[in-house]
Amino acid sequence: MKMKLFLSLLFTALVAHAAEPKRLDRTEAFLGVHFDFHAGKTSTNVGARTTREMVSAIIDKVHPDYIQCDCKGHPGYSSYPTKVGNPAPGIIGNPLRVWRDVTRERGVALYMHYSGVYDGYVVKTHPDWAALRADGKPDDRATSVFGPYVDRVLIPQFRELANDYKVDGAWVDGECWATVPDYGAAAVRAFGEKYHSAPPRKRGEPLWDEWKDFNREGFRAYLRHYLDVMKSSNPDFKIISNWAFSDHMPEPVSAGVTSLSGDFSAHNSVNTARFTARCFENQGRAWDLMAWGFHDKTRQQKTAVGLEQEASVVLALGGGFQTYFKQDRDGALLHMSDLDVMADVAKFCRARQAFCHKSEPVPQVALLYSRAAHYRTSSALFQPSGDAELEVMKGTLTNLLSAQQSVQVVSEHHLNGKMSQWPLIVISGWSYLELQFRDELANYAKAGGKLLLVGEPTLKLFAGELGVTNVQALGSANLRDVGRGKLAAVPTAENLGSIVKQLFPAPLVEVTGSHDVDVCVRRLNGRLMINLVNTSGNHANKENRIVEAVCHPSARCKSPSEPQNRRARSPFSPGEPGSMSNGRMASPAPRFRDLNYIQSCKLRNEPTLHLPVSVMTTGASPVNSLPVNA
Repeated sequence: MKMKLFLSLLFTALVAHAAEPKRLDRTEAFLGVHFDFHAGKTSTNVGARTTREMVSAIIDKVHPDYIQCDCKGHPGYSSYPTKVGNPAPGIIGNPLRVWRDVTRERGVALYMHYSGVYDGYVVKTHPDWAALRADGKPDDRATSVFGPYVDRVLIPQFRELANDYKVDGAWVDGECWATVPDYGAAAVRAFGEKYHSAPPRKRGEPLWDEWKDFNREGFRAYLRHYLDVMKSSNPDFKIISNWAFSDHMPEPVSAGVTSLSGDFSAHNSVNTARFTARCFENQGRAWDLMAWGFHDKTRQQKTAVGLEQEASVVLALGGGFQTYFKQDRDGALLHMSDLDVMADVAKFCRARQAFCHKSEPVPQVALLYSRAAHYRTSSALFQPSGDAELEVMKGTLTNLLSAQQSVQVVSEHHLNGKMSQWPLIVISGWSYLELQFRDELANYAKAGGKLLLVGEPTLKLFAGELGVTNVQALGSANLRDVGRGKLAAVPTAENLGSIVKQLFPAPLVEVTGSHDVDVCVRRLNGRLMINLVNTSGNHANKENRIVEAVCHPSARCKSPSEPQNRRARSPFSPGEPGSMSNGRMASPAPRFRDLNYIQSCKLRNEPTLHLPVSVMTTGASPVNSLPVNA
């Protein structure tokens, strides 16, 4: 009898499991929505208003590939009844079970927002688990990556989430960017064994750079440890470490993260996304970026058009996109009307998915983000701030994009041994380069490459190639032949368009008429794709961000040979054919409006050329994309 009952229950479970829709793997996911509220010691009634109807409404409106919801925030309190962690004091029912049941039934993956290194509760209750500051006091937020926290809290809780709740994985927040130099006994002992010295206490003391690199490797080892342990015990549990191997960590991927992700600034978001997305796109992993759905200071909801513009920057570079919306202090969605905004954003993104997602860059202009220089200069271990030289490089990126160049942000590991792939490499602002890498750049130019140097600190590194001892004597711009290539030097990043035109006179795509159109030359499934993004607006204005219409830009696209059909569709308007001449497609002067037309023209020796145009104006939603065959 017991055996029959067991077999009956087993059969029922197998049937139910077979009937569940298949959830998309994170590496294939495109669109997500994120919720968190960082539960704390005053959080009460958590779960009281978390209902199946609420979760179903989110899915019905947005149709996401995945949802990320609160699990454990920076204060260290969990918003579900954990048996191995630290639950919030007032949990009603089991809200996580509701999230999991509904998402599983609807075929939507569920990931946990989980604060990793940053855990306020642990460092308060176990100060010996905290990172120790240089003044001998425990850090008030960062746990030690050399300590027992990862094995005593993080891994047990991940296993609970995987085994008891069957969630798909975790998006681990408060990780690399929260890690600090640790003067605890374990770290100091290991450093002493390696360098036969006590660690320095401040910049300028001997072994300061070695001390920072030692702590950076401590984080990498911590990350690899819990990833390897979870892969061994729960291989289907997918883990993303927020901002790992990104602009925060401009280095090769050295840990088994499922994919790469980060939440870019809620302020000046378009410009932040233009930089951070370019740091992800070359790392060889699936990636996405998260926009904040509200302004960080006013907490007001952003408009759909504003979020669509932020999404356009990400999509045009091949990434996935997710948006963060607020949960109330009890874990329920704060404003259900927020999802009406996200529904519009989701439609906008889905219309472009087939033409953008997982596209890869076509090398045109490479801009160096030097790992070696940044790690020496930055005041933090893993932060894209606190580095004046990085800010110079970011300014150069803005100027190159305004000059309508298709730019990749690359680090040493992208360029080493592969420099010849790029027609133009730009080095801006950096005062230090590793000697072997510097020499490889010089040889790239001598072998026929085009090398642009920006800023006095960088010019000094190449004074020999420039033939001067005092780089200030070079003047406003200097262009010279070196071997079979060219070397240009300019003192500032302003007005780069002219010198770039001399070095790189025939880019694959040229856009004229507006400096507010980012050009992204891509390949997708063997096809050449030209993505044009309207980046207009005063994005640093916290009070009144407006996306403006960009009027009358024109574009020309270089073809490797004469086209088979000399009449080609304009990439901007479905009824207006463009013209082909001397291997270039020229469009008539159009206007960016609330439209997104995907056009194509056939080129000899080249697959169909698609030109998706991401465009927006305030107050109206774009229509769906309209593919038109040439």
